[in-house]
Amino acid sequence: MPSEARSRGLRRLSAALAALIAVPAFASPPLATLVFRDGGRPVLSITDPKGGPLVDEVLGLRTADADLTHDMKLVGTQTRQLSERYRMTTGKRLDRSANLAETRYSLRNASGQALDVVVRVANDGVAFRYELPGATRATVLGEATRFIVPADARAWLLPYGPQYEKERIETTAGAAVSGDYGYPSLFRIGENYVLVTEANADGRYDGSRLHHTVGTTDWQLTLADGRVDSTGITPWRTVIAGDLATVTESTLVDDLADASKLTDTSWVRPGKVAWSWLSEHDSPSDPQRQRAYVDFAARNGIPYVLVDEGWKDAWVPDLVRYANAKHVDILLWFHWSKLDTSAKRMAELTKVKGWGVKGVKIDFMESDSQARFRWYDDTLADTARLHLMVNFHGATIPHGLARTWPHLMSMEGVRGAENNAPAVGNTIQPFTRNVVGSMDYTPVAFDAGRQEASIAHEVALPIVFESGWTHLADRPEAYESRPVALAFLDQIPTVWDETKLIAGTPGQEAIFARRNGNRWFIGAIAAGAGRRLTVPLSWLKNGAWRADIVRDGVGRGDVVRSVQDVTADGSLSFDVPANGGFAAILCPAAKGQVTANCSIPLKLQ
Repeated sequence: MPSEARSRGLRRLSAALAALIAVPAFASPPLATLVFRDGGRPVLSITDPKGGPLVDEVLGLRTADADLTHDMKLVGTQTRQLSERYRMTTGKRLDRSANLAETRYSLRNASGQALDVVVRVANDGVAFRYELPGATRATVLGEATRFIVPADARAWLLPYGPQYEKERIETTAGAAVSGDYGYPSLFRIGENYVLVTEANADGRYDGSRLHHTVGTTDWQLTLADGRVDSTGITPWRTVIAGDLATVTESTLVDDLADASKLTDTSWVRPGKVAWSWLSEHDSPSDPQRQRAYVDFAARNGIPYVLVDEGWKDAWVPDLVRYANAKHVDILLWFHWSKLDTSAKRMAELTKVKGWGVKGVKIDFMESDSQARFRWYDDTLADTARLHLMVNFHGATIPHGLARTWPHLMSMEGVRGAENNAPAVGNTIQPFTRNVVGSMDYTPVAFDAGRQEASIAHEVALPIVFESGWTHLADRPEAYESRPVALAFLDQIPTVWDETKLIAGTPGQEAIFARRNGNRWFIGAIAAGAGRRLTVPLSWLKNGAWRADIVRDGVGRGDVVRSVQDVTADGSLSFDVPANGGFAAILCPAAKGQVTANCSIPLKLQ
């Protein structure tokens, strides 16, 4: 068969397979079609459900034994349906349901060497990985993987650094300056959004990033290492696609991850954390000042205090006892080099576990290498054995590890409050970094930092942002001088049964509703000039609801509280100042009375 005719035949076969994938169990999944171009180079073409182009993914793998990037042909396919339910300890929603249609494309090159491309399609995106049939070990030298994105697509991108803490930029896919970019990368293609990232990346492989040359449409996947000792299977190269709500609410990264390695998670407890380092850099070395944070936590029902860099063996055990007497637990900071071998790690962690410490923040890993990913694997296994929860700082981004290791409460991988992040970034991170997992931004800085976002904007951040541990970044005095804001913050949980994006545009606005039990929490923030923010309530169930609302007061003083009865055919709409916002708690109301434990304490009216 001539090459072009063969290509047309394969396209028809792939289109038929794509149609098979789009079974009624899915809403409107994207379509993924395998084609061959330029001398047998495989390309996975992703389109929206109507056939509109999204991304073309050039495929191929180079190993020490084979070049599996060209002269490839399709020799067989297998399809299957995957359905799975699982429960998380953190994230956008605790109970998850994953429905994936999988097609395995078996390819061979001219020498008969084999490569399988496994494609999974969900209603919120497409992912693929490479598998070397029959291999349990293979040295990977690189991937031909590249994403072809229309040059005029708007893009929100992270210039790469291994700590993922640079400021995101808004540009277009073609105009982005030459260089490396970190995941996740967000593009707007027509009316659709596409988020490119990776999933299930751990010590069996390494991390990757994207390289772009200005003026081109190519985004080349680049591995952290020149040689990778693989198991013959790569991580999932993942494209989350759809409207902005579909992308933002996606759990595809977790759906693709390995199942939980823990059968008992009763000791895993997300929650808010009082944290002193940002507002008082020297305070972690002061045991008396840490007691003040414990007292503040106890007064406000905050379950944890994190003692950051500067703590000493001599006084932490006493602090733990003091805190425990007030029903507060202590978390401790570590530089990763203190835990870089199994012997050092077990010695240090066993010691602090003996003191009664409940979790650790581990910092400054700053690498996507396979060696560092193996360290993550070993550290998560060791902390699980000791029943110590974990927060990774100075870290890579989430790849689904929180599903595999449910005691992983959060990861940094973001330009957060400690880096004086601008307010505009707060309206970009929910649609980029926070999509792929819990984000330790350390929000709610009233007096610390650049003071660019309004007070109500800051109060809304623990709702707009998701993190299993939410580290409150300011001093007790900063919160207690604003009692209405503090009373509202005291109500906000860190785990959610449901998450909805209500409205938003990256770089402009972000409005989220998250449900915990029978209460909905609304966070609405804006960047730039003052404006009116409106929250339609059509997503509410029928019946009467009471809305407790906090808005900006005068300057950087306390927020102002109001109460409003609402129904699903109404909305909440308020004028906000520059870089402003508002927040609300909605709870069911019966006969005009608010359900118990559903409102800000009435003494603040």
